[in-house]
Amino acid sequence: MYEMSKNAWILAFIGFILGASIGYIYRPPALFIGQLPFDVVITRGGNLKGLDQIYLEIAKTSFNYLLTGGIAGAIVGAIAGMQITKKSSNKTN
Repeated sequence: MYEMSKNAWILAFIGFILGASIGYIYRPPALFIGQLPFDVVITRGGNLKGLDQIYLEIAKTSFNYLLTGGIAGAIVGAIAGMQITKKSSNKTN
């Protein structure tokens, strides 16, 4: 098993941010209003009041897209970071 270096953690974090951004961009649209704003998505619709609560399921789905993209990006970034670290340690040996 590989140990994650500082550079691998940095790449994992960058991957998380990029993946979450892509997930946010590709979130599903809500009926009549299009994509929900960031504050509604990040709270999973917790700040929706009154009639706006019909968008609660879309808000939860949008958050899941954001989270799934972030996790996938972090995994890809961590793998890339470990491969880069492994290659650079092989060159020094």
